Amino acid sequence: MKTIYILLSIFSIVGTGAAQSTLLDGYVQEGITNSDALKQQQFQLQRSLYALEEAEGFFKPSVNLNGQYTLAAGGRSIQFPVGDLLNGVYATLNELTGKSQFPQLENVNENFNPNNFYDVKVRAAYPIVNQDIRYNKQIKEQQVNLQQTDIDIYKKELSRNIRVAYFQYLQATQATRIFQNALTLLRESLRVNQKLYENGIANPTVVTRSKNEITKVEAQLTEAQNNAKNAAAYLNFLLNKPLDTPVAEDSTIANITYAFPATLDGTTENRDELRKLLVAQGINQTILKMNEAYKIPKVNAFVDLGSQGFNFEVGNGSLYALGGVSIELPIYQGNRNKQKIKMAEMDVAAIGAQRDQVADQLALQLQTSITDYQSALQLFQSSRAQVESANRYFNDMSKRYREGQVLYLEFLDARNEITNAELQQSINLSNVWVKWADVQFASGK
Repeated sequence: MKTIYILLSIFSIVGTGAAQSTLLDGYVQEGITNSDALKQQQFQLQRSLYALEEAEGFFKPSVNLNGQYTLAAGGRSIQFPVGDLLNGVYATLNELTGKSQFPQLENVNENFNPNNFYDVKVRAAYPIVNQDIRYNKQIKEQQVNLQQTDIDIYKKELSRNIRVAYFQYLQATQATRIFQNALTLLRESLRVNQKLYENGIANPTVVTRSKNEITKVEAQLTEAQNNAKNAAAYLNFLLNKPLDTPVAEDSTIANITYAFPATLDGTTENRDELRKLLVAQGINQTILKMNEAYKIPKVNAFVDLGSQGFNFEVGNGSLYALGGVSIELPIYQGNRNKQKIKMAEMDVAAIGAQRDQVADQLALQLQTSITDYQSALQLFQSSRAQVESANRYFNDMSKRYREGQVLYLEFLDARNEITNAELQQSINLSNVWVKWADVQFASGK
């Protein structure tokens, strides 16, 4: 009875209808805070926020400095016989006026490729109508929600894993105590058998058998201690702490007659997996709207302020200002836009079907976890009764063995029975809380 009381006090955990365990809550919060994997997802979330800020920047004007300088030789040219046209007139005028006021001109041969020519300008552009920018911003906002949902999913998975690891650690430490208690009984039995042998009441076989049983239980105790160390190491791994960090045991005391709820209830409406698929479906719908908006023209306004000329001369008419509006409207692109719309429609339909399938899977998971909890609870209640029966049987065998009414083998059988019953009870109790954690996880808690 004392063993059962200790066992139940160790396993008083947070639960539906169970006592609150601030210790386990602290471990869960510590694991979430220290998780490197969660930190990586936080970085991805921050990246999504930066991407959203970038998308918002497309709504604002853009200002760029553009410049070019060209050197050219050869190529096409235009010939203008200005000398042939004007030199005769200029000579007549000079003769009439008696002055050399009008010079003789050479014919012009101007290349199309400008040589030693520069053009530097500042262009300011602003999108007046552009549906791609608007829908791109909506997609980035939805991707931020998607990344946040991934973080929420991981937090709940990590919380469930930490709880289960803690339950398994407590079960392993309880198994260690059970073997320690069994070893204490066997050592006391060896002492009694040794006295009986020395007094000629028992044969040496009894002493030898007692020593063999002690050796066997010592090996089982060593194995249980190693299992407890491994369970603690795994829990510390989830908490991102040194693997040999001591693990505190829950000191909450539970009544031995505590009435566990016969069943648990829950709903899958709060599952982040469904919310994630809903966000993904929204992204696909936004992509569909963006593809459908190809018929809406893109209108942009721009203004250029710059300078151009030869030999890097500034002034003398090199400064200029230029403004305008550009429009882009696809007329024919081989039906590519229509096909993109159809593909986007299929993506929307596929994610909708996937969400229905996942909803059914999550509902099945919840129902199965509730049923498993009920089965685990029944097994625990049965094992508790078996421990009580084994205790009574062992106490009776111990009394009768001391009185010489039963053989030592019967005494050992009673001792093995109570040890096995206590071990099974600790496993069943741990399994109850593991199944409870599964129900909480399946309910999105």
